Amino acid sequence: MGAGTSGRLGVLDASEAPPTFGVEGDRVHGAIAGGDAALRTSVEGAEDDPLAGEREIVRIARPGDVVVGLSASGSARYVVAAMKAARALGAVTACVTCVRGSALADAVELPIVVEVGPEIIAGSSRLKAGTATKLVLNMLSTAAMIRSGRTKGDLMIDLRPTNAKLRSRAIRMVRDELGLDEDAAREKLEASGWSVRRAIDKR
Repeated sequence: MGAGTSGRLGVLDASEAPPTFGVEGDRVHGAIAGGDAALRTSVEGAEDDPLAGEREIVRIARPGDVVVGLSASGSARYVVAAMKAARALGAVTACVTCVRGSALADAVELPIVVEVGPEIIAGSSRLKAGTATKLVLNMLSTAAMIRSGRTKGDLMIDLRPTNAKLRSRAIRMVRDELGLDEDAAREKLEASGWSVRRAIDKR
């Protein structure tokens, strides 16, 4: 759950989970203040609407989920309200922010505070703060996928090879893991419905 640059980065990270790790489309959600329109254009005032944050949490979260709030300043009311609603719902709450002691950091159980210092352009949190947020999101989503068994060593064995680049990657993984040539690896994948996991398991 995020606002502004932080929200865009959250939606980006969530959207990459299904093709990269093969998770179901509704497993990892990314929500941004202002909705999908805010991914491309600024939706003024959206981050100041706490009721919208609460409504979005009720729509997508369930007890036992992990909900991560994203706001560089930690002051976006949409995100803070969403985190409070998530806790009331019985979700585990965390956040990524760059301001210690912010409203967001105080609203969650697991605050991740990345203090990046002043921006080169004052107040432009899409710079150092945005870069730091993206790095932390990469760590969180990757660690979660590893812990849930979506990888084997450093291999993304549940990726969905939906284009030429990903099919080539799948072939390389099967080739290297099983010691086959590319043609044999491709045959294994085709026989396994292009599932790297099944191809490797059928030794």
